[in-house]
Amino acid sequence: MRSVAAARFSGFPADAFAFYEGLEADNSKAFWQANKERYKDVVRGPMDALLALVDVEFGPFHVFRPYVDVRFSKNKAPYKTHIGAYGESEGGAGFYVQVSASGMLAATGYYAMASDQLDRFRRAVDDEARGTELEGLVRQAEKGGFSIGAISELKTAPRGVPKDHPRIALLRRKGLMGSKTWTPATWMHTAKSADRVVAVWRAFAPVNEWLDAHVGPSTLPPDDVRGF
Repeated sequence: MRSVAAARFSGFPADAFAFYEGLEADNSKAFWQANKERYKDVVRGPMDALLALVDVEFGPFHVFRPYVDVRFSKNKAPYKTHIGAYGESEGGAGFYVQVSASGMLAATGYYAMASDQLDRFRRAVDDEARGTELEGLVRQAEKGGFSIGAISELKTAPRGVPKDHPRIALLRRKGLMGSKTWTPATWMHTAKSADRVVAVWRAFAPVNEWLDAHVGPSTLPPDDVRGF
């Protein structure tokens, strides 16, 4: 298979990470206005190039706005200290990539399930055959270096589920996704960073295939569905 790094994407320059270090130190309109073109050149430009490279297999992608909606956020800093992009397959699995001063993050799965998805997920996990299959797939992903997470989880068992259910850890989750993070490294400044991200998305495919088969996309109105 041809390496995804063979296209025009050439990585995130060192100044992309330096930009976010500066923004963390001075999260102000003055800093943003003075560095807006720099953001476009060293952050948004490379991110767009990366997404163009992986769009056919994992997109289409949406790049999140760099501005924080302070009306609904406890954090009143006006600018996000990372850039993130999200794509979703027809089957329902999501794909996320993020760059910040801390490095890079690649994640995939069902980070935040809508209520209809959560109902299907819990029914499938409760089923002995399907639930045991997922449990094994998640265990393999963890052995492969994935961090398993979700938007949140219940502190106790869902209503109607015994607290000693053999798969209670999965049943308490309000989503299921796997991620890998990397601290800043020289390979991030090269096209090989695309291969690292795609390798994460592909390696989690067995879990995503289970989720697509037994959960799938939400049928609720878009405003009621949360992604990464």
